[in-house]
Amino acid sequence: MKPAKDISTISTDELKVILGDKKIQFIDVRTPAEYKGKHIKEFQNIPLHVLNSKVASLKKEQEVVVICQSGMRSSKAVSQLKKAGFTVTNVRGGMSAWRG
Repeated sequence: MKPAKDISTISTDELKVILGDKKIQFIDVRTPAEYKGKHIKEFQNIPLHVLNSKVASLKKEQEVVVICQSGMRSSKAVSQLKKAGFTVTNVRGGMSAWRG
């Protein structure tokens, strides 16, 4: 599967390098149940279906890194956030690719 055009992506290995960066907002768009089952502690859980209503709580001047289970929902989230004026990066493969 090719990423949508103009969407910046990183691998899970690249993600490990930036996880400690306090200038980046990390968002997990999976359901609360999926998040509870396994998540990366730096990621805040904002399920995709409520993302639009939570956009105001995010800082536009900071980059956003988005993850989901496989990369499909996070791609949708990236599109929504880009339209809202954010700089966004999608984690390729999502939690399925994460070996933390």
